[in-house]
Amino acid sequence: MNLLFVCTGNICRSPLAEVIARAEAEARGWVDVSCASAGTFALPGQPASGPGIAVAAARGLDLGSHASRELSLELLEWADLIVGMEASHARAAEHWAPDATVHVMTDFLPADHGRRGGGVPDPYGGDLETYEGTWELLTLAMRGLFEVLGEGERGGREGSGS
Repeated sequence: MNLLFVCTGNICRSPLAEVIARAEAEARGWVDVSCASAGTFALPGQPASGPGIAVAAARGLDLGSHASRELSLELLEWADLIVGMEASHARAAEHWAPDATVHVMTDFLPADHGRRGGGVPDPYGGDLETYEGTWELLTLAMRGLFEVLGEGERGGREGSGS
């Protein structure tokens, strides 16, 4: 399963989602999940935001080598599931790949969550506390996404240690 996370600049939300997804797949022993991220208006080669790197590092995850990249047809064709941080990102992906499976990240939040379906707010320019909130929202939504994936065909996702 190839998961593609999309935001605007590919320096804040989608890189965080990418590392959270990798960690979630690893924690579940799912060996056939690959994750990537891109931005609808990304300037290629930019590092992840400093606060994003810090909140990931505080949890033992590395965003230090992240380099932003622009959303491309090649990435859209690679992806089995495309997850936009906001509805505008999902619409952009659907425009270029009308047959793709596309969702908004917050679609996977619990049904009673106030942000469900409303998109992940952009933390760009925010402080560490803002990024912590983004991390928590993405983590909760990612658990929901993986629960949905787990309800589908599981063939090959579980490693031998599970």
